[in-house]
Amino acid sequence: MDQELAQNLLNEGGVLLFLDVPTETEFGIDFKSWNTAENFKGIKMIPPGMHYIFYSAVSSTGDKAPRSGFFHNFRAGEMIVRKWDGKEENMSSCNFSEYEIASFRRNMPALDPFLGPYPLDIYKKWVTLTENMTDQLIDRLIPSSGIVKSVLELQHCTNAERLRQGCVTIENRKRKRIPSTLDDMDQMECRLLPHMVATKGFEWRFTQLPERHYPEGSTPSEITQHSLDATYVFDTMMSNYKEASEIIGEIEFCFICFLIGHSLEAFEQWKKLLNLFCSCGRAITKYRKIYNSLLTVLELQVCEIPQEFLADIVTNNNFFYAKMRDLFRNIVFAGVDSELQCKANRFKEFLTSKFGWKFLHLDLEDEDEAPVVVEME
Repeated sequence: MDQELAQNLLNEGGVLLFLDVPTETEFGIDFKSWNTAENFKGIKMIPPGMHYIFYSAVSSTGDKAPRSGFFHNFRAGEMIVRKWDGKEENMSSCNFSEYEIASFRRNMPALDPFLGPYPLDIYKKWVTLTENMTDQLIDRLIPSSGIVKSVLELQHCTNAERLRQGCVTIENRKRKRIPSTLDDMDQMECRLLPHMVATKGFEWRFTQLPERHYPEGSTPSEITQHSLDATYVFDTMMSNYKEASEIIGEIEFCFICFLIGHSLEAFEQWKKLLNLFCSCGRAITKYRKIYNSLLTVLELQVCEIPQEFLADIVTNNNFFYAKMRDLFRNIVFAGVDSELQCKANRFKEFLTSKFGWKFLHLDLEDEDEAPVVVEME
């Protein structure tokens, strides 16, 4: 790091004090993580902007607890202070007063040797992967506790709560007939399992896709058309965002919470949004700018996603490859401008170069999607 940049970050960079953290605890910011040493007290020289801080308790045998983390938008020169709760083996929920933080700030010369510098080698990648994530969007999507947990905390749902939710009670179960098919047995088994719900304050608040994929009052023919092209669902989703770019921000948010926060719930929402984007035809020209941003974001994300989540296409179970094929086909048939078409072609070539995937005959229907011809005797 050159001296001028170092001096600027010392003056303008944020500081995270993390006190009383046990040695060997996993601690990280953005894409970097470490195991803490005895004198660790936090991170300094954090560039202003949104960052993700995460941590995991580590046992004496080296076993890691599920990862937890939180987002924070550091203002220039801001200091935040957190403390480790040894009893809970987690970050304490207590907040420090402005007076206490001012006291820590006055003591910075003594604390400075125990603070690690922000790893600037990851900063450019972090900014490009979170470009559309705003404070307002994160506040709306993240659990109300502000904490992202890799393992969702669950609690038992009482019969009264289940009744309010329209669930089956124990008394109702007894009146059910004996299952006669495998499907009935599966359904009965699900009813007999204890009903668990996310602990209050830790529920994800992702934007929900509409349950009905067609407008009320649609004719059977119109329902079929909406099933083939999910633009109506896309339009309905877009009404939930204040800015059109927020849907790209939610894709970025889910990806970060999955990639760094290890949340499978976030990964499932990422897949749902991706599936929606790739199931629309008319929406491509209507939301051309959004689709242009999507191609940029996906190219960045596919470089970071673990290989095991992009399985061999020979298994015929590769979600990402199948969705990209749908997306490229829809772009071909949408008749988009040459700029967007060229960008899609470059992304297609990138995927072929990186994974060996072929995207041939996109102007033809797949065999499993082609009309079935029935010969009448």
